[in-house]
Amino acid sequence: MQDYAKELPEHVSKYIGENELFLEIFRGNNSSSQRARPPLLFVHGAFTGSWMWSKHLPHFISAGWNSYCINLRGHYKSRSVDLTKVEFEDYLDDIRQAISEIAEECAAPPVVIGFSMGGILSQKLAESVGIAGLVLIDSSICRQVHDEVPYRHLAPRMPGLVVPAPARDEQSSADETLDDITFQRKYLSMESAKAFAAFSFHLGAEGISVDGGKITCPSLVISAIKDEEDDRRGRATARHIGGEYLGLQGTTHTGLLVGQRYHEAVSCMMVWLARFADSSSQPSKLRLVSSRPT
Repeated sequence: MQDYAKELPEHVSKYIGENELFLEIFRGNNSSSQRARPPLLFVHGAFTGSWMWSKHLPHFISAGWNSYCINLRGHYKSRSVDLTKVEFEDYLDDIRQAISEIAEECAAPPVVIGFSMGGILSQKLAESVGIAGLVLIDSSICRQVHDEVPYRHLAPRMPGLVVPAPARDEQSSADETLDDITFQRKYLSMESAKAFAAFSFHLGAEGISVDGGKITCPSLVISAIKDEEDDRRGRATARHIGGEYLGLQGTTHTGLLVGQRYHEAVSCMMVWLARFADSSSQPSKLRLVSSRPT
């Protein structure tokens, strides 16, 4: 198995806040000549950590983006905590801590890039925290989007004290090889049941309410599409926050980060991020869902 987390470019790391959150810091190549760019903050999803961004990060570093990867409390190399007591709001506090740390260090707020659970956390934070931009990669959906395009035929199950890590017993997926899955299996860990039960409709949650009108920064929504309802939810999310949208047919949830087609999501993000890299650049051509109607 190829362990991508052990092949990352040279970087530094530190622990921040009273919960000793593990923050990894990657300096973009030639970033000194690109000071106008905001830094990037990558927020992982449930059961995972900064290792989940291992395939993405080299591309952004090579393109000159200073990149930060936070690990929420109790995840990966952050200090261990009692996950039975951790709530959704605690994870929000962790990301606020990271944003504050980055803004102080860089004298600029970051573009926040959230995957899955990290996506719904980032949406909620963007209501009230000043950030340069927001990218959602197959984000968990908010209550308003679920009201518009509900999941059907769910049999919600009550979580225990913690949610065990996904087994990932399969040998491959539509866009993941056995090596891709084995890499994830090595690092996947348990998750807070209280946090999960706040946003996961699969666990019977009412969902997290997001006031899309309060999210004023530029935003991009990327969705893995296996059927029409996936596409409708992605488009509804983009409309709700006034963002741009790209659905990638035939990709999977985790495949967008560590699968064989992960580079398609990276390329999309690079085009969208060009607006920050060059203030004179023209708007991107990715707009499949227009901004919120005025």
